[in-house]
Amino acid sequence: MSEIKKATVVPQAVIFDLDGTLFQTETLLETVHRRVFETLRSEGLYLQPLPPIDSLLGSLGMILSDIWNRVMPDGSPAAHERANVLMLQYEMEELASGRGHLYPGVIDTLRELRDRGIRLFIASNGLEEYVKGVPAVKGISDWFEGTYSAGEFSTTTKVDLVRRLLDTFGVDNAWMVGDRSSDVEAGKRNGLFVVGCDYAGFRREGELDGSDAVIRSFPELLKLLP
Repeated sequence: MSEIKKATVVPQAVIFDLDGTLFQTETLLETVHRRVFETLRSEGLYLQPLPPIDSLLGSLGMILSDIWNRVMPDGSPAAHERANVLMLQYEMEELASGRGHLYPGVIDTLRELRDRGIRLFIASNGLEEYVKGVPAVKGISDWFEGTYSAGEFSTTTKVDLVRRLLDTFGVDNAWMVGDRSSDVEAGKRNGLFVVGCDYAGFRREGELDGSDAVIRSFPELLKLLP
């Protein structure tokens, strides 16, 4: 797996994943996770012990149906469907209350990229309200030309989501920046320079294999520019 390696040309655009890349998701999900399963239990939909938070954090980047199949494989379809609703509801409530943080250096780094004339985008496998809500609450939504989510476009892979974004905005030279294998695959299969983010703390071994460069903090992204 590569470390810091400069790109050969300045990108026209940078496409970011959200969770584990821009947003320190565990600062929000620790509370959301507990609330979701407390409600499922109170409603009689899932009576097993609380699954470990690491199982949820380790599933980020997947589409929701795959997340619940991993976090509560013994849960019924009704439990999974209800968990989808509760997850979004509690995420938005906790965001509105001020819970959840961007990673250190995100704001200054995004500002520098924008000042250099680089177009900024978000592509996430999350639900539309959440993917658009986090940047809005954190005051950075206006910096992104487009915010694409699997929830909005009903895409089943990040490859398809990123391809749709590239085609819509006429981008042909971009970086894909993210912390998951789905980000690496989406970048590579769309011919992009891939930057793996290795600072979230909950990736699986080999998750970022195939990245063109790997960064240990968000501001290191600027070191990759030629």
